Amino acid sequence: MFHWFNVSFQQALLGGILIGVAASMLIVLNGKIAGISGILGGIFSATKENKAWRILFMVGLIASPWVYQIFAPLPVVEVKLNSLILIISGLLVGFGTQLGNGCTSGHGVCGIARLSIRSVVATLTFILFGVITVYFMRVFS
Repeated sequence: MFHWFNVSFQQALLGGILIGVAASMLIVLNGKIAGISGILGGIFSATKENKAWRILFMVGLIASPWVYQIFAPLPVVEVKLNSLILIISGLLVGFGTQLGNGCTSGHGVCGIARLSIRSVVATLTFILFGVITVYFMRVFS
């Protein structure tokens, strides 16, 4: 009946729900926004008592694929770009998160949920530049 409700859709839906629940729990229980760039950056500048939750959050984020593979096989990911392009891309993403005062998780998940106009604009900008990047990568590769 629901042919669009296949396994990948179910996995994406479950992932989205888990991200929403985790972001909600962090703001309700800790009063903090689940913006990954802010959490990671805060590890290096936070007070001692403010560091623990940031480190635990990042450990959970990094460990999640190992937990996931207990229940299902990890998807196969093939990256066809050379290392230099990947490094430059990572640096540009880091620059963009600093410029936009946050990343897709902070603006796209938490900011939009709080009805922040700044986060809506930031998220639309992320999407627009993602589309532009994919277009140029396909045209010129």
